[in-house]
Amino acid sequence: MPSFVIIGASLAGAKAAETLRDEGFDGEIVLLGSEHERPYERPPLSKGYLLGNDERDSVYVHPADWYAKHDVDLRPGVTVTAIDRAAATVTASRPAGTESLSYDKLLLATGASPRHLDFPGADSGEVLYLRTLADSDRLRSAFQPGTRVVVAGAGWIGLETTAAARTAGCRVTVLEPQHTVLHDQVGPEIGGVFADLHRAHGVEFRFGETTAEFRPGLVITSAGAELQADVLVVGIGAAPNDALAAHAGLEVSGGVLTDAALRTSDVNIFAAGDVANSFNPLLGRQIRVEHWANALNGGPAAAKSMLGQPVVYDPVPYFYSDQYELGMECAGLPSPGSYDQVLYRGDRSALEFIAFWLSRGSVVAGMNVNVWDVNDDIQSLIRSARPVDPSRLTNPEIPLTDL
Repeated sequence: MPSFVIIGASLAGAKAAETLRDEGFDGEIVLLGSEHERPYERPPLSKGYLLGNDERDSVYVHPADWYAKHDVDLRPGVTVTAIDRAAATVTASRPAGTESLSYDKLLLATGASPRHLDFPGADSGEVLYLRTLADSDRLRSAFQPGTRVVVAGAGWIGLETTAAARTAGCRVTVLEPQHTVLHDQVGPEIGGVFADLHRAHGVEFRFGETTAEFRPGLVITSAGAELQADVLVVGIGAAPNDALAAHAGLEVSGGVLTDAALRTSDVNIFAAGDVANSFNPLLGRQIRVEHWANALNGGPAAAKSMLGQPVVYDPVPYFYSDQYELGMECAGLPSPGSYDQVLYRGDRSALEFIAFWLSRGSVVAGMNVNVWDVNDDIQSLIRSARPVDPSRLTNPEIPLTDL
């Protein structure tokens, strides 16, 4: 009986296991996870669950009994320490001991880990990160009315935790080395929209500054400012958990390199989710995407590829965020340098608009802010790569499907 081993009891790993069964695979599926939780989704950890709006059970990918019912051997609390490609085995370690597991096909869904800052006081219990369910629990406990919070980093995690802290009644200051929020993610134009949103909710920004030191009740910035702080939340991005793959001799560069079928440099090993740096034929380059949709869709794509089915994984990157009264979806990767123009339809002042990033007249990314049921149309525009008429693109009376 063939054995498929999945390293990473994540959303990508769990959806891969589900797809293997849905596609008729009747061999052994072993799902190994380093956390003691069964697979869960991460967006609620900085959104609904962190805000206290979602119940804990709502974050899990499957009900607790799903794995046994579908003959998926879920093993939480297991750390894989080595892959022996010649022997087609993995070494799995848990407190009770170490064992070797054989595989016919192997999927790496090991995710990513928060990047850490190194400064005096960085190891304090009041310096918090957000990646796991336990991390979100700690932040929920820390975010109490009147708590003084400093957030290092104005990316998506930094801003979502900032919104949760302010909603809980905390005083929040955000440190960001760039000159605006979300600079590397969406550029300064839309970054300014999000900065204004947070200022309207009482958040103070200190741009061009980073954390230099943490003392009990105090953050000292790189500019020498002393900020009162009961908690320091660090959200400065994540690094792919690709060391296991690198030690096994797989090709690694900013993640585990795969082709468009999510195959690594070893034909029997695949990678999906945050750890995978995959070739996207639509964009014509390797990309590593850390957002929820990539795990949700990449796991099933990898599973089909493991089964020998023809797979071309070329999604338009997608992510979403909820902050205060703002909800948005974004298609594409509108990082600085990827576009030469930003156009809008709708009312930016009312936070009801669509932003389009264009390059040489074609839409390369789009964000719908408090405007719904249009993201599929935006993705179609991106996928078509056809030039658009700016006057029609910005006219809300013309349906996106008519462009």
